[in-house]
Amino acid sequence: MPLKRYGVLKGRTIEAKREEDQSSPHYQIHLQAGSTDYRIAVNVKSQLSPSELLFLVDDDFQHPITANLPDLGDEFTLLSSKPGGQAVDFIRGNLFDRSDMRLLPPNLPGPDNELSDQIEHYVKRAIQELDARVYAFGERWGPEGGKADKIFGFRPGNGIHDIHMNQGNVPRFAGDDGVWQDGALMFHFPSSQQWVAVFLAFQSQAWHTDDETGHASPDVPNPGPGPQPSPTEPDHVVRIVGALVNPLGPSPERETVTLLNASPEPIDLTGWKIADRLKKTYTLSGVIGPGATLVVMPQDVQLGNKGGMITLLNHKGLKVDGVSYTAQQAKKEGWTIVF
Repeated sequence: MPLKRYGVLKGRTIEAKREEDQSSPHYQIHLQAGSTDYRIAVNVKSQLSPSELLFLVDDDFQHPITANLPDLGDEFTLLSSKPGGQAVDFIRGNLFDRSDMRLLPPNLPGPDNELSDQIEHYVKRAIQELDARVYAFGERWGPEGGKADKIFGFRPGNGIHDIHMNQGNVPRFAGDDGVWQDGALMFHFPSSQQWVAVFLAFQSQAWHTDDETGHASPDVPNPGPGPQPSPTEPDHVVRIVGALVNPLGPSPERETVTLLNASPEPIDLTGWKIADRLKKTYTLSGVIGPGATLVVMPQDVQLGNKGGMITLLNHKGLKVDGVSYTAQQAKKEGWTIVF
């Protein structure tokens, strides 16, 4: 079943420690939210082979999800697993391009060449900058009565885990599958107005999942491990390359989305759909030639001026491409946002 207590913890970083147990190592972060202590347990190694995690750090993270995060209090906030809010979904949220992820081992000699090093860089900065805040998305455990935390010793034990993708699992872990319940770490540094996001996934996880259960989709046979889509996956065959979300003139406006066929073959778009942030859809039709572009005016979808998401789905409902934009990017009236 999906995660029971999914949400986001906002707090101030106190300290961090690398876990010594190499059978299932974690990078442990001590966060304080108000007067409550929490431990964030970040996986840096998979229990399954291959053990290296897929990993992405975006040190200039721009996405509409960050707009309302600073309004949260320093505490754990339960989140509804649905679109349009603060919940994280690696597939449906258009947070990043999966092909930008890398493989890093949990521990290697030398600086900045392992997963823990990459996380630690921003944790140390968050400790030094007192106004910095960390947002940990995942499942809460505790409070554990009078029991002391096993890593940092505060009482009672309390924390957040599953700071990684939580869908598309192999059968052994399929019970944790769900949509809009993925884990992530986000760092906000107000002094520089910078957002840094850390995303983790296991190589064994599928990137096309059922919209209800989060289980791996049967429509994608033999997806390969690693960040690059396999030949059986539809990713990026057609790309969203531009969107006019703030046209000139009064409402009702005529927003447009520009598609590019990146493949060497013509593609029949019959039954394909464009979806917005709330997953309202517009159905496409016609054929787009190889290397050709197509400008569509999707009706009944919301491409708002305060930030949004645009997703392209094929006739089977599988994600082909997805982009996001912020209110700042939509600010200039009449300009097309280029992705």
